[in-house]
Amino acid sequence: MDQRIRAGDLMEEVEQATREREAGEAPRATPATDSGAEDRAAVRPVGLGVVGWARWFWRTLTSMRTALILLFLFALGSIPGSIWPQRGVSDAKVAQYFDDSPQLAEWLDRFWLFDVFKAPWFAAIYLLLFLSLIGCVLPRTMTHLRELRRKPPTPPRNLARLPQHASFEAEGLTVEAVAKRLRRMRFRVTTGPDWVAAEKGYLRETGNLLFHVALLGLLIAVGAGALYGYRGNVLVVEGEGFANTVAAYDRYMPGQQVNAESLEPFSFTVKDFQASYIAKGERRGQPLDFQADLGVTDAPGAPERDFALKVNDPLDVNGTLTYLIDHGYAPTFKITDGKGQVAFDGPVPCLVVQPATFTSECVIKVPDAQPEQLGLLVAFLPTTVPMNDQWISVFPGAANPTAQVYGAFAGDLGLKNGRPQSVYELEPTSLKKMKPLVMKADPLAVGKKLDLPNGAGSIEFTGVKEWIALQITHDPGRLPAFVASALAVVGLVLSLTVRRRRVWVRIGSASSEGRREQDRGPVEVGGLTRTEGSDFSEEFAEIVSALNPGVKNDAR
Repeated sequence: MDQRIRAGDLMEEVEQATREREAGEAPRATPATDSGAEDRAAVRPVGLGVVGWARWFWRTLTSMRTALILLFLFALGSIPGSIWPQRGVSDAKVAQYFDDSPQLAEWLDRFWLFDVFKAPWFAAIYLLLFLSLIGCVLPRTMTHLRELRRKPPTPPRNLARLPQHASFEAEGLTVEAVAKRLRRMRFRVTTGPDWVAAEKGYLRETGNLLFHVALLGLLIAVGAGALYGYRGNVLVVEGEGFANTVAAYDRYMPGQQVNAESLEPFSFTVKDFQASYIAKGERRGQPLDFQADLGVTDAPGAPERDFALKVNDPLDVNGTLTYLIDHGYAPTFKITDGKGQVAFDGPVPCLVVQPATFTSECVIKVPDAQPEQLGLLVAFLPTTVPMNDQWISVFPGAANPTAQVYGAFAGDLGLKNGRPQSVYELEPTSLKKMKPLVMKADPLAVGKKLDLPNGAGSIEFTGVKEWIALQITHDPGRLPAFVASALAVVGLVLSLTVRRRRVWVRIGSASSEGRREQDRGPVEVGGLTRTEGSDFSEEFAEIVSALNPGVKNDAR
């Protein structure tokens, strides 16, 4: 009766739901339906949430695969610093790149390829690699320390199933004797009633961890150098000097923790610069050697000392290094204005436009000339020869130096408008307003003079000097970086050459009463290597021979 009532109630509910659906109403949920919905809601997947996503990100970042990818990107990101010139190292070459390929240079500059090591994307790779290495190294170090304290495991039941196996009859061979012989072979040994377990090769994982710790130390050293170090560039002409002050630099790039008092108070004078080239043969014109003779004063009041500065031999003053990075010519001129007064007399550093022959371009600005300011464009030819209707240089050495004025202008140089100007070019806006005086005159030999038209004055080529470009750096992380690099190499060698291997020896057989056959009984030796792809057979044969000389190895 109760079953019929429940069946009738169920039929009424079905009919009611059908009528509501036909009427366009949503069916009312029965208690049973509500319970099912609650059950389905309970098993519905739940999102990771903020904590879950943070854990996933940290596990992904600290995985070995991510660390290797970031290390590869770190090395890959350093390549553009060797392909394209970098600001602070070769500013003149960067400017020349913009002149030669302005559109390409603009796109390269958008991706910081002229300032690779200051780029945001390089800093992001650096920081992520730093965090990844920390997350990789710390857990593995703790695991390795626990592994070092752990004793070698007991032997398996059947030694014959191991990759290396040998058995022999031995007389008087005891557990203590086996353990002693294995210790002589630098195994870590633990013993049991009738067995000996030995293991070695822990240096493999130690080397692996040392490599990663060294990489971490290298990153820290680089970061410390960037934070507490500084570098700057300066151009110095022969006969002139330099004092290590902020104002003396052409470009100065300090770390965040560096101030003006942090600079080492040394100074020097460039007494002479010599560049030698191959004079004959197919390699004619190629450089052989560069040397700048300096008179160095390590501190105010200290005696001057001589130093020969070369490309791979920097000047070191209490950890501050001065490198020779570039050189060029600085011909000297004497310019007389329209009133007969000497408006300029000195060297003019020129930019090299043809490295093979050191043909250079010079810009001379004479704001003190009267009655009008003068601007001159001069080509410097170290070894001048005529060719058709032109004059060219055929050798980088100053064998026959000449200076050819190919542009002389009179007018306002635009120096009073407050905008900074490059000393290596005449501003195009100002040049359009100036009056041309000379366009491509004949080359001037040393001691010759060119009179400018309209009584504007004259220019005399008086001699040849050379300039050198120097990079001065102070990097407190240099020595730690060297030590970290050396440790990384040591760790890499250990991880690639050392093999992890285990040896077990079972002596005699236990009787039903627990006694062992000590006088003469079977001895089983088994071994395996925990390094994939390594061969353990030769060393295993030596181990078996040490335990019982003359035994034949049954290794498979």
